[in-house]
Amino acid sequence: MSAVSDADKDQFFADVDAACRKAVWAAVATEHQGGPRVRLVHPTWDGEVLWFATGKSTPKAAQVRANSAIDIQYQVAPPEFVHILVRGTAEVLEDQATKDHVWEVMDYDLADFWPDGPTAEEYVCVKITPSRVELSEMFGMNNKRVWKG
Repeated sequence: MSAVSDADKDQFFADVDAACRKAVWAAVATEHQGGPRVRLVHPTWDGEVLWFATGKSTPKAAQVRANSAIDIQYQVAPPEFVHILVRGTAEVLEDQATKDHVWEVMDYDLADFWPDGPTAEEYVCVKITPSRVELSEMFGMNNKRVWKG
């Protein structure tokens, strides 16, 4: 394993973003009634911040509001076998400036879920601030790089 230096941080996050775009879907783990709850989401990197959109009244939003600890895992299919793990804290944001920003940075069309656009009442944003990001191959066995915030 190699630790990512401050000098290499920008390139590392660019590599993480490129790998995540290949994976498309990620498994996100939140806490629910004392145990993990895992589901698929489509997050998008915005520099060193990871975003996903959800409904204001969804279990995901309620679980993040109750406990901000979050883990996200991406897996790029063979032949690449790239593996990305993100651990951090999450927060649900509902202010219009954030909703507008996330609407623009997401790499898919959020209008598929909220046809009324970023002002839709049910649309909220989940901001993940990573404390640790791991990028590796073969499930962490090869070329493992870790950034810690």
